[in-house]
Parts: sequence; C-alpha cells; structure tokens
Amino acid sequence: MITREQATALIQEQLVKTIFQDVPKQSAVLPLMRQLPNMTSKQTKIPVLDMLPMAYWVNGDTGFKQTSEQSWDNVYMTAAELAVIVPIPEAVMADSSYDILGEATPRVNEAMGQRIDQAILFGLNRPSEWQTDIITRARNAGNNVSGGISYDGLLGTNGLISKVEDSGHMVNGIVASVKTRSALRGIKDTTGHPLFMSDMKAATPYTLDGTSIAFPMNGSFDNTVALMVAGDFSQAVYAMRQDITVKLLDQGVIQDPTTKAIVYNLAQQDMIALRVVMRLGWALPNYATRLDEDRTTVPFAYMEPASAFTDYKVTLTVKDDATTPVAISGATVDVDGSRLKTDASGQAVYNLRTGTYPVTIKASGYRTVTDTITVSTSAVTKSITLPINA
Repeated sequence: MITREQATALIQEQLVKTIFQDVPKQSAVLPLMRQLPNMTSKQTKIPVLDMLPMAYWVNGDTGFKQTSEQSWDNVYMTAAELAVIVPIPEAVMADSSYDILGEATPRVNEAMGQRIDQAILFGLNRPSEWQTDIITRARNAGNNVSGGISYDGLLGTNGLISKVEDSGHMVNGIVASVKTRSALRGIKDTTGHPLFMSDMKAATPYTLDGTSIAFPMNGSFDNTVALMVAGDFSQAVYAMRQDITVKLLDQGVIQDPTTKAIVYNLAQQDMIALRVVMRLGWALPNYATRLDEDRTTVPFAYMEPASAFTDYKVTLTVKDDATTPVAISGATVDVDGSRLKTDASGQAVYNLRTGTYPVTIKASGYRTVTDTITVSTSAVTKSITLPINA
C-alpha cells in the first residue's frame, strides 16, 4: 500500500483563487467635502466674503441714508503630490498564482485615502503646501469640547453641535473614532435607558441630531487627538490637479529619499515597480457670516479625549511703529488660516502644535505684514510691528 505520506509530493493542493482580506477603505473625509472643478494650475484662488454690508434706519422724512462697505478676501488652495512606488521582482510575478498588481493597487489607493484624511483632519504628515488642519483651526477658534462623550458634551449648551452652530453653520457631517461607538452605546437617560440603542437585537443607528456618524476604518482617525469631529463639511472644499495615475516602470533606479542611496536598479535586478501618483488641494475658505462677521471661528468642532493632545501657547503682540509703540487693538491676525482679533493690549493667543506657520497681520490704517512662527517644545511669545500708512 502506498500511504498518503509517501505520495505527498504527487498530491496537488487546491488553491482558492480569492485572498481573504478586508475590503479596502478609501478616504472618509473627501466624500463629505465639496468638490470644486479640477485645478488648471498648482494654485487656485478662491474669493471669500470678508466683510458684510450693514443697513441703517433713516430717521425722519428728511434723514440721510448711510453708506456701507462690503469686501472680499482671497484664500489660496495649493495642490500637493501624494505618491508611492511598490517594487516587485519579475520572478515573483511569474511564479505567483495571483494577480499581484491587481491586489496591490486597491491597497495603495487605501493608503492614499488614509494619508489624505490624516492631513486634513489632524495635520499628520501635512504637506507644506496645505493650510493647517481642521483640528488646529477648531482649537484656535475655541471649538474644542472636553469631558469625554456625554449628552451635554454632544448636544448641550457649548457642546459639540452648538459650537458649530455658533459660527453660523449647521452640522452636516460627523466623523468619529471607532472606539467612540462603545462610549455612545453607554450614554443613558435619567431612567437608565441607553440613548443610542433601541434594543440589543436591532442594529444601533449612530446619528447625532439627525446627522449620521461615520467611523473611518482606514486607520486615519487619531483618537489621541480627538474622539469626534463635527462640522459643516460642505464649507471644506477640495479639487484634483491630477487624478490617480498608475504606471509600471521596468527601467531606472529607486533611491532612498533620505540618503539618496540606490536601493533598487530595476533593469539590473529584473524588477518592475508600480508607481501611483495623484495631486490635489483642499481649503477651508471660512467666509463671513452674520454670526461670525470677523471670521474668527470655523464651522467645525471636536471632542477631546480624556488627556488632551499637547499643544503650546503662542502669544502674538501687535504694536505700531511710533517712537513710543502703541498696542493695536482689533488687528486681524491670520496664522495659516486661523484668524483672531487682537484684544485691547494688542494680543492674540493661539494654541499650536510643533511646526512652522505663516502669519499675516493687517489693520485699518497700517501696512500688512507677513511673518512666520516656529513652535518646538515650549510656549512662544513674539512681538510684531505694523508700520503706519504714510
């Protein structure tokens, strides 16, 4: 008798032609945002309403009608490039029973979606061409909510939803960490009944004030920074400069980006490389509304975790260039998209994470000044002088 062990080399194993894996997850943020026409150059200028006109009552039959002003500002959206190269030996391609390229491409697209969400929401690995992220903008507008997931923190006065409404916008999108689901299921009313669960058998409808909550599964949501982000996502815009292009390379060399050393020589090592490239830009124009005429808040808010993410206090003091400098009250300070007005002492206080930020300061009667702020591991104090218009 010939046993199975003796004939192992002659028995062919069945190969299932499907790789068991999770379905690739694309960007969770872009579908919520408003897409603009494709960019025709690296930078797109977006006109934004900066000052609203005022109306006045006329006193008496012969009263004088007053005049008003209306002005616009420019917000710039710059395209950044996102790319990856996946080298594959030709021998591996030839010996594989699967379509390696077909399996790799959707995973690369998933990785791109992850990077886009991380940069827009949290500023993680943010390209230098892009403005600061949504979390940073909301933090400097005071739209951060502490205390964890609770009814009051979500729907109460000064809660997550009301922070957005105070800017003159309504929430139409909510993105949250997957870990937030369990916290939501744990919220109970005064009788001890869960607010988000009708019963233990039916699927739980995760909505907040009528808006569905999305839980990104592409690994982009950083729950050390936020538990939930809510806002009017239609106010955030994006545009493609170059759609995703896939190209197979069989010539050339691949270098290490840091050391510039040659890692692979495709022709010499009989390899091919899958190169995927895309270019896109995004912006948060944040135009003036009747509830936020100074544009100092944003249509987004976020819920902080129990231990708030570390940022650093940045105090900017704006003065004129007189012989005896005087503080300028009401000057507009724009730190990479985050706008504040200086107080009576000429100060504007920001909370920023490590990085370098462009600053623009302007005030009526003074020349506009641009500068930069570098934040490392401590608080920053800086004085800025605005020259008086001649």
